[in-house]
Amino acid sequence: MKGGGGGVSASYSLPAKRRWKGLVIGVLGLVFLSMLVPLVFLLGLHVHPTNGDGTEQRDSASNHVRVYDQHNDADTRNQSKVHQSTHMDDLVIRFTPSLPKMPLVLANSSVREGGNDTNGFPTPADVPKQVKKNSGSLDRDKSGENMTGADESEMICELKFGSYCLWRQQQKEKMEDSVVKKMKDLLFVARAYYPSIAKLPELDKLSHELKQNIQDFERVLSETTTDKDLPPQNMQKLTMMEAAIAKAKSFRVDCNNVDKKFRQLVDLTEDEANFHMKQSAFLYKLAVQTIPKSLHCLSMRLTVEYFRTSFEVEEALIEKFVNPELYHYIIFSRNILASSVVINSTALNAKESGKQVFHLLTDRENYFSMKLWFFRNNYGDAAVQVLNIEDLKLYNHHKVAPLDLSLPEEFRVSFRRVDKLSSTQFRTQYLSMFSHSHYLLPEIFQSLKKIVVLDDDIVVQSDLSALWNIDMGEKVNGAMQSCAVKLFHLKTYLPSSNFDENSCAWTSGVNIIDLSRWREHNLTGKYQRLVHEMKKGDGISETSTLSASLLTFEGLVYGLEDSWMVSGLGYNYGVDLESIETAAVLHFDGSMKPWLELGIPKYKSFWRKFLNPQNQLLNDCNVNQ
Repeated sequence: MKGGGGGVSASYSLPAKRRWKGLVIGVLGLVFLSMLVPLVFLLGLHVHPTNGDGTEQRDSASNHVRVYDQHNDADTRNQSKVHQSTHMDDLVIRFTPSLPKMPLVLANSSVREGGNDTNGFPTPADVPKQVKKNSGSLDRDKSGENMTGADESEMICELKFGSYCLWRQQQKEKMEDSVVKKMKDLLFVARAYYPSIAKLPELDKLSHELKQNIQDFERVLSETTTDKDLPPQNMQKLTMMEAAIAKAKSFRVDCNNVDKKFRQLVDLTEDEANFHMKQSAFLYKLAVQTIPKSLHCLSMRLTVEYFRTSFEVEEALIEKFVNPELYHYIIFSRNILASSVVINSTALNAKESGKQVFHLLTDRENYFSMKLWFFRNNYGDAAVQVLNIEDLKLYNHHKVAPLDLSLPEEFRVSFRRVDKLSSTQFRTQYLSMFSHSHYLLPEIFQSLKKIVVLDDDIVVQSDLSALWNIDMGEKVNGAMQSCAVKLFHLKTYLPSSNFDENSCAWTSGVNIIDLSRWREHNLTGKYQRLVHEMKKGDGISETSTLSASLLTFEGLVYGLEDSWMVSGLGYNYGVDLESIETAAVLHFDGSMKPWLELGIPKYKSFWRKFLNPQNQLLNDCNVNQ
């Protein structure tokens, strides 16, 4: 009976023990989960809501940002940066319309032409990301090092984005959100330290202080974007946050989370800065390429009025257009104001404007507006002929070039310096070069022997009649030469090796052309053969016009004196005003043309004084404002 009784008792106690064990396991599980959730929160593994600055949306859970472990090597970091840069470049390209661009030539036999054409801005493949310092210069002035580093940084920027970097330096404004940006930085630092501080029981007071400051900053930043919107007591909040962060830094904490957050901050900042740089450079280029609303208004008004007006060209003017004894000036342009300023400034400064004949070549779109404009406006006794290049009937023109208007092309030529005293590795020069349309001149003006070609971005300040008395000998092209750029700098881009490497490059702006010798040398045919050779080789590139033009006139360029023209007024903020006032011609080569809002302000007055402030059309279209 005992044995039987004992067996019954044991059979009833076994389920009770199992139920007890199940309850224990459940309680332990709840305790574990209750500890795990705060731990996850403290370690910052949850996804924070947007706090105004948008930075916390890109934490470890983001697909676009890789979070680095403390022991990740350099290769992993480089791969992450490439991934972020590629993603950002894709965004820029996606929202970027294709625009004509000012070609860049990186001239050095050891340097390839850049293939990184992100956002339409050619980039040299081997532009250094960081310029190495001389390790032996321990006694060098540190302020000098900073100046040199800044110069090198700007030079690399100019290599990549061109004159945008020069414009950006001059357009710097005082930040309206400097305090807001400082608050965002402090908030990020506080979030980085908070999880580590919260894990230490003896730092409960500091943990609570950090948490309170973080919440205060989040609330302020969610309602504020500029400094003027900050609450009056904000400086006190800044001081309290800085003090709390200083205390957190003074304690020895686990740096793993802090390291992750700071790495993330660096990567996000670099990515965002690079994106905004490309975005602003694109908007700058868009503003440069876009016709101002005032010019568009003027062109449209004149075109409409042209078809309401009937007029005839006088017979005397027709005779002057073909008289080789007169001074014939050729201008290629689509811009009414620019070409008007060139003609007006040339005629006003001429001793005998009656001998001047201007031939303005334009396209069909602008022909009617220009025709009416120059019919209504007088320029002394000078004669003005407007020609639509698309309607000209030239013999064998299809073998020379298509009959469409192409304006002088501008190139930014960068090459490595060879002098050791230079503080920068690269030097940049700007060249303006003849386009395909210029090589039609001998056929368009068959009765003329000598002409002067003017770009539409110049201003004439003295009489140009002396140009017609210059004896160029056997030369064909009288031009300003830029001996800072020689053919050996550009030999990588030249299709032939039979040239003098020490020949200087030349630039357009003001060019004396001997059409008789042009025809004797058949320079148009030579130019076309060079272009055809480059087309058969690597295809037509942006540098084909530069290369073909330099080789076409090799040995046939007569160098004009430097006093004839001052260049760089469309990109160089540092041109001496005294040299500007004494020069015969001012050339606004570069992107910042004087008729654009982006034009360099201190040079605009030299151009605008040749506009008529009393002209009703100019006033109606807000050109004179």
